[in-house]
Amino acid sequence: MARLLLLEGNPADRRALARTRGVRWSSEIYAQAIHAHFPDLVLDVAYAADPGEGLPPGRQWHDYAGLVITGSALHAYDGDPAVTGQIALMVAAAEHGLPIFGSCWGLQIAAVAAGGTVARSPRGREVGLARKIAVTPAGLAHVMFAAKTPVFDAPCIHYDEVAVLPPGATLLATNGHSAVQAALIPLGKSTVWAVQYHPEFDLAQIAQLNRLDEDDMIAQGFFADHAAIAAHNDKLEALHADHTRADLAWQLGIDDDILDDRRRAAEIIAWIETEVLQASPSRASSLAICGGSMSALSPEARSAGASACSR
Repeated sequence: MARLLLLEGNPADRRALARTRGVRWSSEIYAQAIHAHFPDLVLDVAYAADPGEGLPPGRQWHDYAGLVITGSALHAYDGDPAVTGQIALMVAAAEHGLPIFGSCWGLQIAAVAAGGTVARSPRGREVGLARKIAVTPAGLAHVMFAAKTPVFDAPCIHYDEVAVLPPGATLLATNGHSAVQAALIPLGKSTVWAVQYHPEFDLAQIAQLNRLDEDDMIAQGFFADHAAIAAHNDKLEALHADHTRADLAWQLGIDDDILDDRRRAAEIIAWIETEVLQASPSRASSLAICGGSMSALSPEARSAGASACSR
């Protein structure tokens, strides 16, 4: 049974604030999104934004078939240990050759780790929905976007963006707000699949995040006052509960890009299906050996796997 590691992007104080306002942590919403389509995957969480935290106790890299990096309220260009600790954990996963997928924060720290640049967006915050994301020719040829339309909307929330992609990276999607909406980023022995938006978010999560950052949303002009944001959230949550509400979908400008759960999460699904579950024979052999199933393998596979376990 494959095991994934989720890197929770937010430190303990941000998670505590979220809990007091009834908001799911980044790793919680990701776990729900993954289990909706792959209920048999085993998911662990690493809290590398917290002091002294790394891999979960008793775990080694060979226990995992992949790493997922969630969103975060931190800034990839800061030298704070909450940031550098997460980058170090991601780099370690890449040096072990693990498949890596990242949303928002995941894209940004992968870009920084590989030599790119992340900066505050000159267009301000992109929040709620990223509109008219256009898949590039490279993206159209990549399995990540096989189940997406060439132009689509997606849930999002971010201030920062990738200003300069690192050497060797491939741009897969873009829009009018942020030039880098999706990319492949070579890192160590891995290639990170990463998007700036949040395919893991449902409409309820957008409403919850609106509440978490309610004062900022009003101050930045997204809503006139608390009553306006409450009314908007009510519509989001009603449409989340009943996707057949065509009136609410029309009022909010939302269609099957968001309402079709499988289409919305298509990038995550494609990564798990191709990078995790259809792992190469050599990686599958090494995972089997590390999990204690050596006897069923050939001598060549045992040798390759034993080498991987020692890394």
